Amino acid sequence: MSVVTHSPLTPATVRRDNRRPVTHETTGTDLVVTGRLPAELDGCLVRIGPNPTRPDPRAHPLVGDGMVHGVRLRHGRALWYRNRWVRSDSVARTRGELPIPGPRHGLSDNANANVIRHAGRTLALGEAGVLPIELDGELDSVARMDFDATLPHGFTAHAETDPVTGELFAVAYYHDLPYVEHLVVGVDGRVRHSTRIEVAGTPLMHSVALTDRHTVLFDLPVAFDPALAHAGSRFPYAWSAGRPARIGLLPRAAAGSAVRWFEVDPCYVFHPVNAYETADRCVIDVVRHERVFDRDRRTPGECAPALWRWTLDLTGGSVAAVQLDDIPQEFPRIDDRRKTTPYRYAYTVAMQDGTGTLGGSALLRHDLDGRDVAVHDFGPYREAGEAVFVPRGPVGAEDDGWLLTYVYDARVDRSSLVVLDAADFTGEPVAVVHLPVRVPSGFHANWIAG
Repeated sequence: MSVVTHSPLTPATVRRDNRRPVTHETTGTDLVVTGRLPAELDGCLVRIGPNPTRPDPRAHPLVGDGMVHGVRLRHGRALWYRNRWVRSDSVARTRGELPIPGPRHGLSDNANANVIRHAGRTLALGEAGVLPIELDGELDSVARMDFDATLPHGFTAHAETDPVTGELFAVAYYHDLPYVEHLVVGVDGRVRHSTRIEVAGTPLMHSVALTDRHTVLFDLPVAFDPALAHAGSRFPYAWSAGRPARIGLLPRAAAGSAVRWFEVDPCYVFHPVNAYETADRCVIDVVRHERVFDRDRRTPGECAPALWRWTLDLTGGSVAAVQLDDIPQEFPRIDDRRKTTPYRYAYTVAMQDGTGTLGGSALLRHDLDGRDVAVHDFGPYREAGEAVFVPRGPVGAEDDGWLLTYVYDARVDRSSLVVLDAADFTGEPVAVVHLPVRVPSGFHANWIAG
């Protein structure tokens, strides 16, 4: 690879939009690096998002065919970059390939929302009951899976791993079921606990949070809309005015009837930051949207999402809500070793006009102890995605490690993997890995340790 330097451009000359799908699968090896990659970084930064094999401007932008991108780092080198379509049945048909093996569930197998590692498997996940699709070490699709036939129905896009037990917690929803399912997947990769939770209709439960004792549920006023489904929408979920907004605490191994609900003001949460319990309080930090999928049914960008804290009084049953920051932001991450416990730092992407909720030119670091917000701005014409914290080692300070993110540069229409020192958040990048192509605006990123 070679690095091309371009002269500065004016805003009027930049017309590229990183939401465009890429058209090819690419493999690049021995990538050019500016700076020095830390030798401790041994793994792959993966990111996934919608990337239609057959672009259609009328299609819903959130449900395009899934594509996963990854950069493999080892021994201070960037060994390769790969992007691969996740082989749903529709992708296999479009590409003239045989379908991948494995069970089926529901109307869709489009795993385009998240990539995680659990029980020795790398899994692409999707919304609304989509079964996970296992990926191999080079990001090729292997098979659709149901945790060795222990999954009652479908799965979910945003499961959470307990950093102490290694178990995977999720709430799965599907429009044909009059309930949601709380699932616990053991470290052996099999569902060891499942229970039904009664809800009204089918709420869009994108994610959960964990404390050391409870799974935190978000039953909020976005729900399945039969009229949208009848009209042919591939994302038939909409704001449901009048539907209660509530937060549930479910003891981890309890039956669904044991959930305790706390009412909150109407809003929507895609992504919690963290949750923990102290004495008779439960603290839940979230990125809160005032409203989504109401005036704009295609994107969740009609209101500016902000960082909020809910404090649940476990004795009296009240909820105190405080806005922690008013900068529009999304995709919160922390040092995953601090999940379920009090923590200090949270990292988010500052949103900018015209990018919906998928990216922005700056990352934010929230010091929740010092009530301070630091900004790392990548500059004009650049768009950063979700930043993942990778610790230097298994023990160490909460900021002793690196932040990794994909950054798109509209001036050259390419992306790079940028490595920041978390302890020097506003400083120059430690390393920049130059990619041969761009990584489109997408959803979740994760570090798959080597």
